[in-house]
Amino acid sequence: MASGLILTIRTDKPEAEIGIFTKDGARLSYKTWEAHRELSTTLLAKIHSQLAEQGTTFRGLDGLVVFRGPGSFTGLRIGITVANTLAYSLGIKIVGAEGSNWQAQGIEQLKNGKNERLVLPVYGALPHITQPTR
Repeated sequence: MASGLILTIRTDKPEAEIGIFTKDGARLSYKTWEAHRELSTTLLAKIHSQLAEQGTTFRGLDGLVVFRGPGSFTGLRIGITVANTLAYSLGIKIVGAEGSNWQAQGIEQLKNGKNERLVLPVYGALPHITQPTR
């Protein structure tokens, strides 16, 4: 069973991404899919499937990197909530990263011992939330 792995999650756009990397940053697997409105029902299943393909479970993870934004309000909330929950429940380190090199940046931060414990999203603008009609 593989262990000491890093999971990466990006859910800021309709196409979601998850990756499994070694602690040294070598990519073992990567999955993208058109999640759209099914993100909340597909994300954990896709992660579980990717881990199983590597011969491991959630317990084989040592760290987690999540894309913090900017991006879709709902997509970021779902992905970051799943990432924070996994990190907390598994007792593993988590970091949030931004920009085009977010995965390498996050993996490097984990290698250097960083642990945000709770990643907060960066939306890039105020969320547009419809006001109640009453």
